[in-house]
Amino acid sequence: MTRLYIAEKPSLGRAIAAALPNPQQKDQGFIRCGNGDVVTWCIGHLLEQVEPEAYDDRYKKWNMADLPIVPQRWQLRPRKSASKQLAVVKKLIKTCTEIIHAGDPDREGQLLVDEVLDYCNVTKDKQAGAQRLLISDLNLPAVKRALNQMRSNQEFIPLSISALARSRADWLYGMNMSRAYTLLGQQAGYQGVLSVGRVQTPVLGLVVRRDEEIENFVPRDYFTLDALIPYQEGARHFDIRARWKPSEACQPWQDEEGRVLNRKLVENVASRIANQAAKVVESEQKQTKQFAPLPYSLSALQIDAAKRFGMSAQQVLDTCQALYEKHKLITYPRSDRRHLPQGHYAEASSVCDAISNNAKELNVAVSQADLTLKSKAWNDKKVDAHHAIIPTPKKASVNALSANEMKIYQQIARQYVMQFYPAAVYAEAKLVFDIAGGEFIAKGRQLVFSGWKALLGQTNEEETGVDTVPPLSKGTVLTCREGEIKDRKTEPPKHFTEASLLQAMTGIARFVSDKELKKILKETDGLGTEATRAGILDTLFKRQLLKRQGKTILSSPAGRGLIHALPAESTYPDMTAHWEHQLQGMAERNQAYQPFMSALQGKIDGLMQQIKSQPVPESLRHLPKVEKPAFKRKRVGRAKYSSKKRVAS
Repeated sequence: MTRLYIAEKPSLGRAIAAALPNPQQKDQGFIRCGNGDVVTWCIGHLLEQVEPEAYDDRYKKWNMADLPIVPQRWQLRPRKSASKQLAVVKKLIKTCTEIIHAGDPDREGQLLVDEVLDYCNVTKDKQAGAQRLLISDLNLPAVKRALNQMRSNQEFIPLSISALARSRADWLYGMNMSRAYTLLGQQAGYQGVLSVGRVQTPVLGLVVRRDEEIENFVPRDYFTLDALIPYQEGARHFDIRARWKPSEACQPWQDEEGRVLNRKLVENVASRIANQAAKVVESEQKQTKQFAPLPYSLSALQIDAAKRFGMSAQQVLDTCQALYEKHKLITYPRSDRRHLPQGHYAEASSVCDAISNNAKELNVAVSQADLTLKSKAWNDKKVDAHHAIIPTPKKASVNALSANEMKIYQQIARQYVMQFYPAAVYAEAKLVFDIAGGEFIAKGRQLVFSGWKALLGQTNEEETGVDTVPPLSKGTVLTCREGEIKDRKTEPPKHFTEASLLQAMTGIARFVSDKELKKILKETDGLGTEATRAGILDTLFKRQLLKRQGKTILSSPAGRGLIHALPAESTYPDMTAHWEHQLQGMAERNQAYQPFMSALQGKIDGLMQQIKSQPVPESLRHLPKVEKPAFKRKRVGRAKYSSKKRVAS
């Protein structure tokens, strides 16, 4: 009996072989182990979707009359750079008696090996007997544990179907819409590619709308009023500062956010409260706890690294891949989870020892960690095929890491160590005063115990203010000395940065008004996935639809022209929410593939008819000229398929 392990990458293949019996016999594209088992690997996707011209020669020339292009029978072809390895895998499949699927533990990793099995015409019996090996840590003990916990690959087929539907839907939508709008752009004199995608276009729409909101922003004057109430506490004298809360009668003079726009109204209230009794009608003092943030998902790490180090999403992903594959210092990085399996808790001591060795800056943090504490991170119900990104128990030479690798390792390690620290404790106080019939509120909040915040260098003196709100009893009467008016101006929103745009993509629900869609988007990854967000931003920059100005991300004239030319539904995240809901349904076995694809084809038919029946959009008529079409794109990460004219999701 010969078992064949098919890993996603060579690094994973080597890790599996190391956990199997020696001696190893290394060959071209595979390793034969001492017990006769064979380990081979893919190199990311060995297969890719074919170009439209593979279905019909006439599609070589982009022509509006040919749209929509809808393959009747989908085809894959070997990637040029991977055809040699595919031949190795195909030959080994024929000689093995059992197959072990060892793709990465996510939807895309599942499809990546399953599509190879289909392409190589593996018999139904052999496919039915295939096992699934899930590895998220390349270190030897973790791989050995995983080898003892294999499951039937049949359990994971719905993940494959979901990934396949996503891949084909992105091809249909991206290929047809990009050809259509690039052709419209050419009719208007623009020679670049106007790429459209299910995910990239709503992201572009976010930036365009934000930029235009800032440009069209007209500042408005508004006014705040604080009642200054003298108070003596022992030898200390200070003013309690209580903010006026306008009554409903003031609504005609307020904006939609409750800001008062009429200075005379504020002046009138200020004059009424001067030297008047200030009676405490509500008093509240309490302590609140703030627990440590959970360990990182990839997006959460990318956001923090962008804020702290100015690293791009792609830099963080590349650095994480090196820490995972090359150094084996972190677990699987393309994770959307922030929880850990209960079983991982037993490794806490060895992981912390490794952190002390690998990141000397965290020695004190580790020494003061209480490993008897257990945060909410350990929760089997919140973990599926993969879990949060954490350090592994492996010890390494510090000199082996680059500057960026050390920064990211320390960031991941610090977040892990936080799980063994107590909550930060705040003292909060609130007083509500009645002054001359008006309501005035004083609030204070102070950090009284740092807990996990000590790891961020935050101390008990970090926040002050609670001492200006003394613990007065309800019914206490003081005197308001005066009202202090401050003239203020409304401010426009800030331009997107890499960090805030990633936050918008992961928290896209807040940009949607439909309650049902909001709920769907909150339950999914947001716009894009952990593995694709960096590549999506990269594509928008390369296609010159977005541009960088220092840390700021701005839309280009071509980006704006495209957004204004497209139907509104293509530029908002609502459509993606519907897709994700159905794709997740496929993964969970309660949504069928065919109805989803049929509905999508009908949608694309309608969009193409609409585009053909309308004149060239005005917004495309005055775009800046480009020297040559930006057709070529670098393959980013583990793309579903590549193409000279391919448009990513």
